[in-house]
Amino acid sequence: MSDKNQTPSRLVRKRRRRKFRRRLYFLLVLCFIAFFVVASYAAYLYVKAGSVMSESYEGVGREKSELRETAVDPSKDNFSMLIIGADESEERDNEGAARSDTLMLATFNKEDKSVKLVSIPRDSLVYIPEVDRETKINHAYAYGGAKATIETVEHLLDIPVDYHVTLNFEAFIDVVNALNGITVDVPYELYEQNSDGEKGAIHLLPGEQQLNGEQALALARTRKLDNDIERGKRQQEIIKAAMDKAISVGSVFKYDDVIEAVGDNMTTNMTFSEIKSLISYGTSGTNLDIETYTLEGSDYQPGSVYYWKLDETVLEEIKLMLKEHLEIS
Repeated sequence: MSDKNQTPSRLVRKRRRRKFRRRLYFLLVLCFIAFFVVASYAAYLYVKAGSVMSESYEGVGREKSELRETAVDPSKDNFSMLIIGADESEERDNEGAARSDTLMLATFNKEDKSVKLVSIPRDSLVYIPEVDRETKINHAYAYGGAKATIETVEHLLDIPVDYHVTLNFEAFIDVVNALNGITVDVPYELYEQNSDGEKGAIHLLPGEQQLNGEQALALARTRKLDNDIERGKRQQEIIKAAMDKAISVGSVFKYDDVIEAVGDNMTTNMTFSEIKSLISYGTSGTNLDIETYTLEGSDYQPGSVYYWKLDETVLEEIKLMLKEHLEIS
């Protein structure tokens, strides 16, 4: 039967089927192109990340912590990581002689996909094995870099420090800028110096707002209107805000800049293969579970030097909590 003898409804149905097929083919082509672009970008990031992380690798003169019987595998074991924010840069002309401005110990539980983040106040009076005496914990980095700082934290918390990540101020600024800023609640109006040491260069008003890298660093560093404890809490919130932004879908195409920012200003004793195992913590299907803590204490000034004297009861509670999270005796 010819098309002339077909009813109008049959002609309409045939035309609709042809239009549907054309649209389906078009969508399939688009899907293929999108898949190709995403796959190519992912492959590019993988290669680039591998290259950058290889350049950032820096051992600490040991294969494992002395508090471990065997080395950990972060792809299947619980582990710990010390985050060191070093107060050094070319502009400050203090590379190799800087102190740690920020110290945070993170423990990772593989089964729960959970993280416990403990902030250690920079003025904490602790024993530093490198020099065999007590002084401020932030001096450990000046005495012996990441290795001396790791040994000090291990002695303080009585748990193995498996890995470290050391970042300078430029890394912090560049990462936040690469993410197009982060949203943070500023607790009060403040004037703070910028990364070049220019006093009063950063002015922030109170309230939740979008901060760029320089502004976020100023908020993380300031302690003029409170103390090291509140400073540590702010730093934890800033890190959480940056992590939440980094693992959001909208940040996928910013990873290139983030990798560049981190690679230029970071050292770590984690290999690229070990770093890849951290991906599971951000892709577990739920929000990343991060619990934050601070080592409490009190002001202590026996002479001309100020210290933060740790509360021994709280310290013991933190030690026990971290051991349970790592599932070690």
